[in-house]
Amino acid sequence: MLQFLIRRLTGAVVIMFLIGAFTFFLFYTIPQDFAELSCGKNCTPENIAVIRENLGLDKPITAQFWDFMVGIVAGRDFAVGHCAAPCLGLSFDSGNFVWDSIMDRFPLTLSLTVGGLVIFLVLGLGSGMLAAWKRGTVVDKVVSGASMVLSSFQIYFLGPIVLGIFVYSTGWMENPKYVPFTDDPVGWAVGMLIPWAVMATIFTAQYTRMARSTMIEQLQEEHVRTARAKGMRQRYVFFRYAWRGSLTPIVTILGMDLSGLLAGAVVTEFTFDLAGIGRLAVESSLTKDLPLTMGVMLFGAFFILILNIIVDLAYAYIDPRVRLA
Repeated sequence: MLQFLIRRLTGAVVIMFLIGAFTFFLFYTIPQDFAELSCGKNCTPENIAVIRENLGLDKPITAQFWDFMVGIVAGRDFAVGHCAAPCLGLSFDSGNFVWDSIMDRFPLTLSLTVGGLVIFLVLGLGSGMLAAWKRGTVVDKVVSGASMVLSSFQIYFLGPIVLGIFVYSTGWMENPKYVPFTDDPVGWAVGMLIPWAVMATIFTAQYTRMARSTMIEQLQEEHVRTARAKGMRQRYVFFRYAWRGSLTPIVTILGMDLSGLLAGAVVTEFTFDLAGIGRLAVESSLTKDLPLTMGVMLFGAFFILILNIIVDLAYAYIDPRVRLA
């Protein structure tokens, strides 16, 4: 297990370096004067020269790349002050450090993603198990039918409908907003409840069908039939043997859906007017703030890599037959 973890972390470092190099040269080889973009309108050549020097844009492209990579590990100095590691550069638009801007928005996106993930896993796996347990009954047909209908919805379609009904028409709930968990846990949950529900609705339908099909497949396996033949109780066989075996394909799909979940958070942030990392990425692209855009891309890539390593480690816990090393 330890050898596997070391290999995966080493591989993650190499992948992050390659992603960083690719995005850096992709952005910084664009034939555009970044100092002029940062300076704005009615800017004199003298001001542009000062900005170019302060941002290090007067150096060769290889020297800029070296400063950027070293800054991630050890930090770097700018005219406005020292940027501590991990330093992802200085925003052209706001003049703030990129890492600070990302960390200001990250708690909202993390709350949105984790909350939606927990809800749709609990509801999706629970309803899928229930449908498999009651296979062929009215419960199975209702759950399967509802999942088919809900899986056709999209966040940008369902979100305004939910807002129109529960916020603007009836006033039963407040408009979604983010409150830090440490300041007000209840306000944090209430403010994120509608976005969570919308995200969870879309993904719950998919995982309900998946959990149902994998559970039914596991119930036909030899070891499950053998356990039944030994006289074990149906409920024990269901949870002890079939349930655990059905988790492996679900975890596999979950690992592939993590990037889609983050993309769903981006759409959700715009739908409910929440200022998270996804919205920050779009805003930085519109303003041509390349250091901020590149920083968000690298942060997202790192986040997905770490989550996939966690998913791989979960295989060994779910199925002892898996040998990661």
